[in-house]
Amino acid sequence: RFHRTTILVSIKNLSVNSSTIFLSVKNNYGTNLREGDIAVSSRSQKNCFARSCLWTRSVDGKVYIAYSVSHAYSEEDVENIKKGMKLIEHDTCVRFVPRTHQRDYLDIQPKTGCWSYLGARGGRQTISLQTPECTGSGVTVHELMHALGFVHEQSRADRDKYVTIMWSNIWNDRLRNFEKFKTNNLDTPYDYGSIMYAFSEDGEPTIVPKRNWNVKIGQRFGPSDLDIMKINRMYKCNA
Repeated sequence: RFHRTTILVSIKNLSVNSSTIFLSVKNNYGTNLREGDIAVSSRSQKNCFARSCLWTRSVDGKVYIAYSVSHAYSEEDVENIKKGMKLIEHDTCVRFVPRTHQRDYLDIQPKTGCWSYLGARGGRQTISLQTPECTGSGVTVHELMHALGFVHEQSRADRDKYVTIMWSNIWNDRLRNFEKFKTNNLDTPYDYGSIMYAFSEDGEPTIVPKRNWNVKIGQRFGPSDLDIMKINRMYKCNA
């Protein structure tokens, strides 16, 4: 698991160049996005509290999520995407399985940008992982966790106790990416090391820790221990 974090929420410290794609308001396919990478539609919701927006837990205690991957991806892209799936499967009850006949499934496509819908929507559900910017295993984990029902860590209702949003460093058309929402935090502490941060390319830090300025926020390596805990609690993996 990834205990140590190395990335401040600012483009000058990012080792991936997908941040500019995360924060586009609308991509070339006309998909409306909130918080930079959460696709919205007329039936989208801001939070995923109800069981109806979660993927079904099987009688064996596992959560099987069918998926298909576009043939437009290279072998390396597919390998990285599957690596991201494995990072989520490790220490959780979630299992990603290639689609055969399932009605509900994730359709992973190299559209414009990195984005996903929030929670299970039913039927074919698109995740966009543009190649090569978004096909890294860490970015894959981030978007898959949106599909599992998780919002960005800085959107937590209690975030102001732990971080300061540097509004003066945020472009006006990006302000909505830093809104707070009523969230079910699953009795977990605020996670500075979560993979679920929306990065900014504005050039200056946009999220600053309140208690320790030396703490780095966010990363794109894999789910943190607390990310794993949230998945297990959300889907009752240990029940």
